[in-house]
Amino acid sequence: MADKEYSDGKLPHGGDWASYKEEYGRLPLDFSASISPLGLPEGVQRAAVRALAEADRYPDPLCRSLRQKLSAFHGVEPGRIVCGNGAADLITRIAWALRPRRALIAVPGFSEYRRSLDAVLCRTERFVLREEDGFALGEEIAARITPEIDLLFLANPMNPSGKRIPDDLLMRILDACDRTGTVFVLDECFLPMTPGGEAHTLIGEPLKRQGLIILRAFTKTYAMAGLRLGYALCADDEMAGRLSFCGQPWSVSAVSQAAGEAALLEKDYKERLMRLLAAERPRLAGELENLGFTVIPGEAPYILFKSPVKHLDEKLRDEGILIRSCENFEGLCEGWYRTAVRTREDNDRLLEAMRAVRDGGM
Repeated sequence: MADKEYSDGKLPHGGDWASYKEEYGRLPLDFSASISPLGLPEGVQRAAVRALAEADRYPDPLCRSLRQKLSAFHGVEPGRIVCGNGAADLITRIAWALRPRRALIAVPGFSEYRRSLDAVLCRTERFVLREEDGFALGEEIAARITPEIDLLFLANPMNPSGKRIPDDLLMRILDACDRTGTVFVLDECFLPMTPGGEAHTLIGEPLKRQGLIILRAFTKTYAMAGLRLGYALCADDEMAGRLSFCGQPWSVSAVSQAAGEAALLEKDYKERLMRLLAAERPRLAGELENLGFTVIPGEAPYILFKSPVKHLDEKLRDEGILIRSCENFEGLCEGWYRTAVRTREDNDRLLEAMRAVRDGGM
């Protein structure tokens, strides 16, 4: 059955600048998508432009050069890496490749997990995160992983709460999945943009654990949302082969492959981004609290908060600013929003508009 949020013209995710431009004739200041505010790195732009000279031929369907670069970057064998048209593409592939009968997801959470499972008629169980716990993942989740659960989807950090899953809890979840034969899909797309994030990755674990798949993407960290490039790190070649088989041929363009290789070299860019986020995330969260919003503590490059002002997103939209309404997240309701962390200038503009809305100036 078609998702109502698509069939009625509404989109279930942030970053819908196109409908804003269609309505207002200009681009918005977009806080609804949590992408690096530094923009596409210059080295990535140059690599993408160079790749256009070879756009008259098919891209490498196996992404061999990119997978070799990713192999060196992560220390994972190329045969265990699958590249896709963004992480969302790989989430869909996983569902079709494994065809789970029963799966477990945490809610509120990224809607594409549920959508992909619904598409293969999987029975999905929910582990409900509670507001009184700050939407943190509870220890009880390990007990919910039984032999009847074929697949577990989790994000680290959680989306939309922005909370990182503690390392010891992740290991208990891994152990539970080992005992039950449950495939564990861990979405780490935002982890490189959290403080010390790479120290908490499970990327080394696929070498030791059967049934573990880790998702990463260039989208967020390198502002490559329009290029669409993600990858999965799999426990073995057999799992990687199944994901590859369930994807479209040539799903990753030659331009995206070249851009991805260049992005892996952008060390200075990544350091500048992390310095910006380290300064601006706590400042923005604190200012939101000062304005009377209920802020959920987290570490991701986005902030989940509750607003006493009704229709906050619509009022900000009229002022040229997009934030992410979270009422279509299962487990949340009207009044919950997520905002990206951007540059100081952009964040100040958002805060100024929010202050005006709160005081009735808009």
